Order: sequence, then C-alpha cells, then structure tokens
Amino acid sequence: MLVIRLQRVGRKNDPSFRVIVADSKLKPKTGNFLEVIGSYDARKGAPIINTERAKHWLSVGAKASGTVHNLLLDLKVVSGKKINVLGKKHPIVKEAPAEEAKAPAAPAKAPESVAPAEEAPEVTPEPEVAAPAAASQEEAPATE
Repeated sequence: MLVIRLQRVGRKNDPSFRVIVADSKLKPKTGNFLEVIGSYDARKGAPIINTERAKHWLSVGAKASGTVHNLLLDLKVVSGKKINVLGKKHPIVKEAPAEEAKAPAAPAKAPESVAPAEEAPEVTPEPEVAAPAAASQEEAPATE
C-alpha cells in the first residue's frame, strides 16, 4: 500500500521534512521511496507541495498520513475535515481564542450580583447526630 508521508531531514532542533510517496511497510529513514513531491519547513510553516503529483498519487490509491492530509487541506488539494494527529488529550483547538474572549466578560458581571459580606447572615454549624446511627449498624448482625 502506498502512503504519502513526511520524512525528516535537516539537523537537530531544526525540523524540516520531505513529503514523499513510499510503500507503507518501509521505514521512513531507509531512503526507499518512489517520489519526492514536496517539502515542509515546520519553522516557516508553509509547505511546498506539487499539488498535481499529490492528486495523481491519491487517485492511484495512495493514502496520506494524518499530518500530510492536514497540509493538503490547507492547500485546498483535498476536501474534508482535519484529522486530530495529537490524540484525545490534546485536540486541535481553533476556537479556543473565541472562548477566552468570552470568559473575561462573565466574571465582570459576577461582582455586581454578589451581596456585600456585611449584609450576609451568619450561619452556625449544627452538631452531627450521625454517630448513634453508625453504631447501630455495626451492632446489627448480618443475616443471610
């Protein structure tokens, strides 16, 4: 089965990748691939992918890895939804800034509705009476 995936190249602490078409059974670092169809520099963020060749390989039956699928979506080569490649604990969140903008607005209204501490009546705690009930449960033998 053919797969379009990333192959890491470059040096330490400088993530850059080749977008390659290879057999899914081969390891990415072996160097055995069919074609290099682009590159992706993670620091710059803009992938350079030959979209015609990507469409060709997808039409032949190659499957794109999760990250490559998301890159192809950004380039409008394929349609659909993004794939969460980070896992369940770290979902892809694009709506988080909108939620953070709404969050500060809610606490601003809260202090107005809270009554001052001077006017609040004092509440005295009642003594617990559960001790005799617990003792009666321990004394009763279980009949089965």
